[in-house]
This record gives sequence, structure tokens and C-alpha cells, in this order.
Amino acid sequence: MSADRVHRGHGTRLRGVLLDLDGTLLDTVDDITRALNRALAEMHLASLGTAEVRNMIGGGAPTLITRAVARLGEAVFAGGEARLLQRFDFHYRQLQGLQEVRSRVYPGVAEGLRELHELGLKLAVVTNKAKSMAAQLLYQLGLSKWIDFVVGGDCCQHRKPNPEPLLFACSALRIDPREALMVGDSNNDVVAARAADIPVVCVPYGYNEGRDSRDLTCDAFIESLAELPHVLRRGSS
Repeated sequence: MSADRVHRGHGTRLRGVLLDLDGTLLDTVDDITRALNRALAEMHLASLGTAEVRNMIGGGAPTLITRAVARLGEAVFAGGEARLLQRFDFHYRQLQGLQEVRSRVYPGVAEGLRELHELGLKLAVVTNKAKSMAAQLLYQLGLSKWIDFVVGGDCCQHRKPNPEPLLFACSALRIDPREALMVGDSNNDVVAARAADIPVVCVPYGYNEGRDSRDLTCDAFIESLAELPHVLRRGSS
């Protein structure tokens, strides 16, 4: 990846990096699948495999529930999706509370966050997951010490791919969107970044709702987050 593809042509200095969570920093599909299947079982619905759930991630928990019901071909009774969402939320939080989390940090993420922090950049996680869940995961997996702010799907009126969460993160970091860079793994991240007029770099290993992340129309790809600080150093020099 060439450094000039992620730097502004008008000389604006990069001051902050916005990072997606699921599929970018963390592989969370095992925990999402377990919580979803526990919720489905309570409503006497069939379970789903991890590979199926992986392709449903993106858009937050409400979207996940809608996709799961559609995948199962079930006619859920009135209010059923709302109940499923509530129970999914309960079981996901229970996994965290009981220290049963199987989510893992992708290779290079801790190194990349540490080096970005050492470069003096402000870091925010922008996710469609609820803020409290995201913050707890970051803490449990040892990443929170490098993160300045977390924007969850419940922090703004709209979720990604709407640009509002990205602009909210920039405001929280006290930087101009022209001073920011987005890192993600899905079309939601690319669309949100484009709408916010923020350059966007993607990793190729995420979820992207079952589509090949290599097809994303981002500004550049990095194989791991550990690559990004080196690219930025080359660009600044």
C-alpha cells in the first residue's frame, strides 16, 4: 500500500484514526453465534452455524436478528424479533460477564494500536455494536489502553453506513474529519467514510456480510493493522 493513498492532497495533517471493531480489530463470530443460538433456542427456533452467522454480521444486532429470522424462514409472532433481540443482548452480555468470551484479537492489532498511539494519533473505535459491549470487549482483550473513545451503535441516531457515527467520533476526539482516517473491513465502513469525506483503508480478513473484502472500493488495503503505522511514517517523511 502506498502512503500517498491515505494522505490528503491539501496537506492536512493526520491526527486521528477511526477503527471498526468486529472483523477489523476482533474476530467475534464465535461469541455472536453462541449468544444468537441461545436466544433462538429459547424461542424454539433452529440454530445457525458459525459460517452462516459470519455472513450476517454487519449493521448491528437488530440487523443480525432480522437476517437470522429470514435465513431460517420463520414467521416469528408479533414482537418476536424484538424479543429475540432482547434475549440475544442478554446472552451476549452474559458471556462477557461470566468471562466466557471466545473472541480473539486479530494478529498485528495490538502492535498496530500501540504504534499508532506512539505516533501521537488519537484513536476511536466506531462500531455498530452497543457501546458498553464494545468497551467491555476492548478491556477484556487488553486493547482499551490505546483507545481514546468508543462510539457504539447506540450512541447516535443512525448506525454505519450512515456517516453520523464517524463524525461523532471526530467531534469526541476534537479533530476535524479532514484530519481522520477510517480503518474497516466492510462496505458499511467504506460507505460511511465516503459520506463523511474521510479516507478509508480496509483489511482483507473481515466479514463484509459474506462478500469478498478485496472487492471493496477503499483507498488502500493493509494485510494487518501492524502495517499501518509504517505506512504513515513513510508518508510523513
